[in-house]
Amino acid sequence: MHTATQHALREINLPQRHRGAGQAASAPKWSRLLSFAPHAEIFSEGDPANSIWEIIEGAVMLYKLLPDGRRQVVELLGPGDFFGFGAEDIVDCSAETLTGARIQCHDRRSSENCTAFQTRLMAQVRRRVHALHEHTVLLGRKSAVERVASFLLGLTGGEVIRLNLSRQEIADYLGLTIETVSRSFTELRKRGAIALDRQDTVRLTDRGALGEIAGNF
Repeated sequence: MHTATQHALREINLPQRHRGAGQAASAPKWSRLLSFAPHAEIFSEGDPANSIWEIIEGAVMLYKLLPDGRRQVVELLGPGDFFGFGAEDIVDCSAETLTGARIQCHDRRSSENCTAFQTRLMAQVRRRVHALHEHTVLLGRKSAVERVASFLLGLTGGEVIRLNLSRQEIADYLGLTIETVSRSFTELRKRGAIALDRQDTVRLTDRGALGEIAGNF
């Protein structure tokens, strides 16, 4: 899994006191710092793209809704990540916080005239394209168990994982049903790669085996 995605996934699982801070102190005059509760809507698909958002603390998911109401989580983002920009004058996805978050709201038109800001933005766009390519491979070529194993490996460097994402949010990110996610957790437990201490806590009992299942050789 690409390191940019790993950074966002790990941010989701960190207690608030351990979350990194971004560049709020050096924010330009055409920006404002906003605070959001967990699972707060930041914007909806089709809203005007008047702002570029920068995460200072917390985690955010970007998602799209299908006509039948199904949801696909397209990106998980953490501190330092930008979002809300696109090719059109409207945003092409919705954004929701996964944790409590502090987010810098930059005026889009003003930011377009700032060379330093655009340089930062473009550097991140290049990294994010790479991460999205990796996620496309995960969705298109990996089995359900491989996807869940890859997801768990990206969450933390420790052996105990507190899942602050619901099973449904994990399913929507990995392109699976909630039932398939639950079966995949059970399969990983049977193979000895993980232990399920509680509904929201996973212990990595054999990281090497989990890496092999994920296809990380």
